[in-house]
Amino acid sequence: MAGATGPEVVTVGETMAALRATGPVRLGAPMRLSVAGAEANVAIGLARLGHRVGWVGRVGDDEFGALVLRTLRAEQVDVSHAHLDAGGRPTGLLVREDRIADLVSVAYYRSGSAGSALRTAHVLPALNPGVRILHLTGITPALSPGAAEAVRAAAARAGELGITVCLDVNYRARLWSPAEARKALLPLARMADVLVASADELHLVSEDPSLPETEAVAALLAQGRSDVVITRAGDGASASTARGTVSTRARKVPVVDVVGAGDAFVAGYLSGLLDGLDAEDRLHRAATTGAFAVATCGDWEGLPVRRDLALLDQPAGTTLR
Repeated sequence: MAGATGPEVVTVGETMAALRATGPVRLGAPMRLSVAGAEANVAIGLARLGHRVGWVGRVGDDEFGALVLRTLRAEQVDVSHAHLDAGGRPTGLLVREDRIADLVSVAYYRSGSAGSALRTAHVLPALNPGVRILHLTGITPALSPGAAEAVRAAAARAGELGITVCLDVNYRARLWSPAEARKALLPLARMADVLVASADELHLVSEDPSLPETEAVAALLAQGRSDVVITRAGDGASASTARGTVSTRARKVPVVDVVGAGDAFVAGYLSGLLDGLDAEDRLHRAATTGAFAVATCGDWEGLPVRRDLALLDQPAGTTLR
């Protein structure tokens, strides 16, 4: 929702149509249609927490593209800088398949998609001094050289305007190799203020990938990062700043669906940053929003509104009347 003053957070990336199968696709398992995309998930998470947020990207001039834009508008995400592709490129497609036990397989159909045609000219008009945070991920640069350049240009412009740049590494092995990712992400990491990575992604944005975690985090802070956030899935997360390192455990909830949990975590952390919370409280909010994500089906559908944040602090089995 733009409001009178426009978005305070801008996210940039590809949002796709998402087909979620309840069993093997080859056996014709039923599917549910929704939308998905890391940057859109973060945008929705922030909007539900009451922040003004906009999404920048490209969708095809097709029914899936219309679904993406309709969904984001319904979630109060500003799409005034979203673009319809007039060149016949389709909206990307994600197919998620539940396999054995809690194993999930995700296939992408995004080669030549509208999102891969994102260019610098599409992104820069969304950045102005009123924006406080630019959120990027390591997914968008993997889509095409043009998309990679658009992300770099956005980070550079944000730096010029004094906008905080958040980079979530979000490595996708099906999109590129570790070597390709490292080549593209190192320059982005140097421009980031807030850097988010899982423990096994940290080497992709460390100048010396052989450094152990503690030394790598210290080096990133020394190079100018304000926050280095390391996620460890069910083992919690840590946030390192100039004041030191704080950690949090994952919130204990029944796990239904882990897809999108990292994006929910980032939305919570950035919400805390916008609200002026200290690192420990930012982490607590991030762990809480991540817990809402894993306790419900879908990438973003179960994300909390602000009044929901205290629900997990209630005793187990509580009935609210």
